[in-house]
Amino acid sequence: MSTPTLDAVRGRGALRAAVSRGIRGLSLRGEDGRWSGLDTDVARAVAAAALGSPDAVEWVPTDPADRLGRLAWGEAELTVCNVSWTLGREAGWPVLFAGVTCYDGEGFLVRADSGVTRPEELAGRRVAVQAGTTSAANLASWYGGRGLAVEPVAFATPGETLAAYAAGECAAYVLDRVALAGERAALADPSAHRILDAAISREPMAAAVRDDDASWFRLCRWVLQLLLSAEYEAVEAGDAAERDKALARAAEAAGAHGPAVGLDTDWAARVLDAVGTYADVYERNLGPAAGLAVPRGLNELWTRGGLHYAVPLH
Repeated sequence: MSTPTLDAVRGRGALRAAVSRGIRGLSLRGEDGRWSGLDTDVARAVAAAALGSPDAVEWVPTDPADRLGRLAWGEAELTVCNVSWTLGREAGWPVLFAGVTCYDGEGFLVRADSGVTRPEELAGRRVAVQAGTTSAANLASWYGGRGLAVEPVAFATPGETLAAYAAGECAAYVLDRVALAGERAALADPSAHRILDAAISREPMAAAVRDDDASWFRLCRWVLQLLLSAEYEAVEAGDAAERDKALARAAEAAGAHGPAVGLDTDWAARVLDAVGTYADVYERNLGPAAGLAVPRGLNELWTRGGLHYAVPLH
């Protein structure tokens, strides 16, 4: 089965993926030119399924305000750009969200010596936000409901926002807490800053596609579901030898449905070979080895107290 989007991607020989302009742990271009992060690994997984190679990706660095516009304007086939799945976005843009990549919530980065320990203590102060995000609306809702207010100061890019906060122009930097972990690590002295414990919103970061190709939507959704289902099967298997067998069974079960969405029967095996399971993707980009050590928390499987529920592959 062929689809217009899949045909275009194959004709070009690359998937165009809209990503952030640089947030460590999610999507960041290294000095060697290679992009890394949870979001970029999701794009690589789609490329491995659709094109046979995780490296067949054209990265489209995007300002927050244009994350869904890139899709709508035909400049990308996939957005994986720490964008939260909301009714307003799906109703207001010709896009569909293919699944949650990371559950998060709006948080605050503050200076460790500021004495600020709770969001309420920032009332009346300037806080840095990225233009085009839900941060300003979340701040208005949370503070307004408590008879308080802050002054959001919007900047076009993550780099500009972080620079303004670092320069002392604002008392806090407001962004999804997982993204803030990466931003904090980029500061000259990360230990001089802390992320407040409180989250003031629900931010399910998700992958998005245009709404004019149901088969492409289905393909991207099931690539993401494969990562989660494969993790579940691996966890249930136990030891390493049984884990490998469980992953092979998961790849075979998912692979059998490939022709129905324009893929071959080896697509799932390629995805798992390229990026591993969701656990592998998370730990590689947000875990201790990445220098961030962001706890899985809500991003654990449901069997471990998280929100990720593995949809069956059969």
